[in-house]
Amino acid sequence: MPGSGAAALAWALLAGALLLLPPPPVLPQPQPHRRNVSETEAQFNTTYTDWVDADLLHIYAFNHSVRRNTTEGVRVSVNVLSDHKDLPVLFVVRQKEAVVSFQVPLILRGLYQRKYAYQEVSRTLCQPQTKTEVETQHFYVDVSTLSLNASYQLRVTRVENFVLRTNKRFSFNATASQPQYFKYEFPEGVDSVIVKVTSAMAFPCSVISIQDILCPVYDLDNNVAFIGMYQTMTKKAAITVQKKDFPSHSFYVVVVVKTEDEACGGPLPYYPLSKNASPDEPVDQHNRQKMLEVMVSPAITSEAYVSSVLFCLSIFLSFYVLTLLIACWESCRQHKRKGLLSAMDSPSLDTGHSRSIPDSFLGRGYDSYGYGSFGNGSSSSTEGVTDSLGSTEVSYSYVGQEQFKRRTPSALTRPLSIPMGERSLENVAGRPRLDSLSSVEEDDYDTLADIDYDKNVIRTKKYLCVADLARKDKRVLRKKYQIYFWNIATIAVFYALPVIQLVITYQTVVNVTGNQDICYYNFLCAHPLGNLSAFNNILSNLGYILLGLLFLLIILQREINYNRALMRNDTHALECGIPKHFGLFYAMGTALMMEGLLSACYHVCPNYTNFQFDTSFMYMIAGLCMLKLYQKRHPDINASAYSAYACLALVIFFSVVGVVFGKGNTAFWIVFSVIHILATLLLSTQLYYMGRWKLDSGILRRILHVLYTDCVRQCSGPMYVDRMVLLVMGNIINWSLAAYGLIVRPNDFASYLLAIGICNLLLYFAFYIIMKLRSGERIKLIPLLCIISTSVVWGFALFFFFQGLSTWQKTPAESREHNRDCILLDFFDDHDIWHFLSSIAMFGSFLVLLTLDDDLDCIQRDKIYVF
Repeated sequence: MPGSGAAALAWALLAGALLLLPPPPVLPQPQPHRRNVSETEAQFNTTYTDWVDADLLHIYAFNHSVRRNTTEGVRVSVNVLSDHKDLPVLFVVRQKEAVVSFQVPLILRGLYQRKYAYQEVSRTLCQPQTKTEVETQHFYVDVSTLSLNASYQLRVTRVENFVLRTNKRFSFNATASQPQYFKYEFPEGVDSVIVKVTSAMAFPCSVISIQDILCPVYDLDNNVAFIGMYQTMTKKAAITVQKKDFPSHSFYVVVVVKTEDEACGGPLPYYPLSKNASPDEPVDQHNRQKMLEVMVSPAITSEAYVSSVLFCLSIFLSFYVLTLLIACWESCRQHKRKGLLSAMDSPSLDTGHSRSIPDSFLGRGYDSYGYGSFGNGSSSSTEGVTDSLGSTEVSYSYVGQEQFKRRTPSALTRPLSIPMGERSLENVAGRPRLDSLSSVEEDDYDTLADIDYDKNVIRTKKYLCVADLARKDKRVLRKKYQIYFWNIATIAVFYALPVIQLVITYQTVVNVTGNQDICYYNFLCAHPLGNLSAFNNILSNLGYILLGLLFLLIILQREINYNRALMRNDTHALECGIPKHFGLFYAMGTALMMEGLLSACYHVCPNYTNFQFDTSFMYMIAGLCMLKLYQKRHPDINASAYSAYACLALVIFFSVVGVVFGKGNTAFWIVFSVIHILATLLLSTQLYYMGRWKLDSGILRRILHVLYTDCVRQCSGPMYVDRMVLLVMGNIINWSLAAYGLIVRPNDFASYLLAIGICNLLLYFAFYIIMKLRSGERIKLIPLLCIISTSVVWGFALFFFFQGLSTWQKTPAESREHNRDCILLDFFDDHDIWHFLSSIAMFGSFLVLLTLDDDLDCIQRDKIYVF
């Protein structure tokens, strides 16, 4: 076809034209840059001053003999004399098993990515192990740069005292670019040691690290936390090291100076930039040097652990033995007294009449008490206390106050156990709902429901007796106060389980990361056991648990004896003495045990995030003691368990908020002080009027009316003088504490809040003791001994508490400045002794509350004054 032939001709002409074209020119290939290499056989302890540029590579060859049983440190020191920050000089040290490289100027970063440049750098080389007796090892130092011309100095030296000796102090200097590390080998028979590093100067901040014998060694500020255990340091640092954690039975002690002091609580320096400098330009810190001293000492042996545990157990188990001996002595004394009473009641062979019973066998008669005694005397017998009456009305007097009268039965002599017991039993029998004790609830049943008006009249009497505030059915009150125990037991379970889980997690994080700044121990006396870093601080809390359990056993024995007396219809148990309710005592004992458990949990890893674990049940103990003290004379009107624990929960809530947000927060302190003062006023009103007031819309009108009638219209004193004195003193103390907190704003808010509770408890206890003595009552020997000994123990305990071995209000490095050595058995420190003494003091305080009113066990309740 003609068309296809023309196309083929065109393609042929085009191919021929392409063949006639000249070939393209050949471009020259770039020749590889040839760098000059300068090799030098170098010597130790010789300074080499030289220069290097982009076309020159210097190689310094070193060799030295290494013995199998001898370790020598080798240190490379360089100083770049030229100022080329953009084109640094690179130093590479090539060894048998490791390569170390660094540039000079050395750039290290601080907070907010600040750059710090260092012209002088020194690094200690990692020492590879040798299997032969003597081996010659070679290493090379390569020096290169991309700069046109950079001069430098190089010096390689052997490190003296590279291997630390046991109990030998060694001093040295370190900077951020010139870190130091040393080797320590465990001697035979030593399973653990404590590495102590000290310095006379707090700053610059430094880091102490314990690392295994591995290459490379992480000895710069930006990588020292990569491996091993480490902690920041100002003046003191201490790390306990166990042989089982290091297979080679040796380790490195690495000391690094940080680029900034902010991690140790120091200020962040301000470096003004020059006009032409960029914000990213490195800052020259000049000579940031620190002098330190290190010493490695053997830690305690396993025998010390055993002896310390036995010592701890022997101390607290001795209280069990002492309690058992006292119980046996008291039992023998009671049996002897009952035998004498039986002998006195038996007819005499000579006269046929019963012998008279001396008052000394029955306990002190109530005639000697200033208040509540009959005008013409009273007497006691084994069957019951009788009223000796000359008329139908007798005077009822109180020391220092005017007399008031009490109406008595018309019979000349009638045992109180009969009418009062019949009254109680008749009231109970008339109510079928009480057949099942498990269904008794205070809200469903009130013995005073039908005489509600009379109840309010009784509580307005100027001089109240315990019988006036012990009118409710005892079984109802027993149920009410048992709720205290069951509630705190439930709280303890739900509170303790997550706490235990959390502190185990804390301890695991410490063990895995090696960051010992997480927990605020007394590192100079922190003895590890298993995964626990400070076993001694945990063991010393055993006293709270054992003594709390002992207190529960004492309460159980007392309750059993009391219930047996009730079953015998014992007059003293039914109508005499302070009403016995044991629910709050059980709650106190449980709280003491939980304080020991949670304090131990806190000391697994003490820090500011879990400090409330150590104080939560301290608040509860203080609150429960005040409630128990108030319940003694006000059994019918004491707070319910629900309202009491709700208030304590509010206290713990403020404790947590104060710890987290209260430091330096003016708004928080204003709000808290206002709430503190308002709560004090409301509680004062509740106590003064014994609950006979209402907080409603008419409260202001009633307050103005009372002020007008009592202060303006007629100037009359308070009706209840004693109560007013207590409440005025309480308000003065609480207002002063509120003002102190608002002005000073202490950093430790949790301890400040606990101090408020303890001050109020001590005030109320002192008031109770004073009023008891003022009322003509006496304190028996056992409670008196408990008060004296407990006060002495509390004094010593507070002395050790305020030693302050650590504080999470500061940085971990600053906290370690307060660390101290062990003072008891080389195992326990000051805070452990605080645990010992405070647990004993709390146990003694509980015994004081338990036995304080034992002198009233034979006194009618309508003769026991309420205050």
